[in-house]
Amino acid sequence: MTFKGLLDRSDVPRLRQQLEGVTPARVEAALARSEPDFGDFLALTSPAAEKYLEPMAQRVHDLTLQRFGRVILLYTPLYVSNECTNACAYCGFNLHRQIERMTLTLDEVIAEAAYLKQIGFGHLLLVCGEAPNVVPPAFLIQILEALRTDFPSLSLEIYPLSGPVYAQMTEAGADGLTLYQETYQRDAYDLVHPSGRKRNFDWRLGALERAGQAGFRRLGIGALLGLYDWRYEAIALALHADYLMRHFWKSQVTVSFPRLRHTPEAFQPAAPVNDAALVQMMLALRIYLPDAGLVLSTREPAYLRDHLIGLGVTQMSAGSRTEPGGYLHPAEDRGQFLVEDHRTPGEVAQAIRQAGYEPVWKDWDQLLHESTAHENYRQRDAEGRS
Repeated sequence: MTFKGLLDRSDVPRLRQQLEGVTPARVEAALARSEPDFGDFLALTSPAAEKYLEPMAQRVHDLTLQRFGRVILLYTPLYVSNECTNACAYCGFNLHRQIERMTLTLDEVIAEAAYLKQIGFGHLLLVCGEAPNVVPPAFLIQILEALRTDFPSLSLEIYPLSGPVYAQMTEAGADGLTLYQETYQRDAYDLVHPSGRKRNFDWRLGALERAGQAGFRRLGIGALLGLYDWRYEAIALALHADYLMRHFWKSQVTVSFPRLRHTPEAFQPAAPVNDAALVQMMLALRIYLPDAGLVLSTREPAYLRDHLIGLGVTQMSAGSRTEPGGYLHPAEDRGQFLVEDHRTPGEVAQAIRQAGYEPVWKDWDQLLHESTAHENYRQRDAEGRS
């Protein structure tokens, strides 16, 4: 069964409604379970669980130390282009916005990457808008081939591709793919994607499966928090992450929590997410999926990121620029969104050390790629198929 089939069959609206009836006793029972199931996850995302954030946090702290140790992987995005053919209502790259459009040449990409390598980064996330006529797969392959010898890990955050083209990306040196569904609620999705290739909900939804089949060893998902009810999104994210971990057990699955904070003037998020809700969502996902990586970007302010270091986060971006050419030639007026944490990568690394953790600049989860956790998910998938 595809994830689309699973999502349709799961009836997320019904599951979301059931959360309103969860009792404190049910939350306590979920916290007492040594291996929580999906029903326990639902209890931990319920309104009743809001009063249990402290015991949830302690459980998450211990669980994360056990599974990941005291390490935080640092990465940074490198924007190749802000050209886009979509009209996403929330995005700074919306084709109707009057911003300076820019696409880096191969030499300019290499120069930006060399600057980031000098700082210490060994993990880059290559990002572009959805304009395949401007940034075709062939150009992305050129970039990967040019950078692969200098960076242990190269990930992509680009428009959805077919399985065969994803396979070409892995052959060229890409080992990770991040792709947010934005929102898993179809009506909300249609509302904020009025035109462009991105209107195809199902093509986007199936992209991580195509990437997994093509051999990517890191698969990253997320919902753009604020577009729809966060509890609905949390349920869908948990289903999606668990599906990927079962079916692509050789890959490391990560979940990101991008939260809409600064949006174009004409757009207001339908369901803003406060700090407490963000924390509850992250804690519940960590308890249910102890082997998933949790990613927190510079969309969030420094104080919140620092407090979440010991609460399930395994990867953090640092020193991010969200516009093409932004490291050597900063220009916020052509960026995708405003960054909240303006600290330098070195300052972020120091904050991680002060919290008692070790910042890692290169790809550390290759060991996880070969860990017994993946064998556990292989067995779970086999059991589910039998």
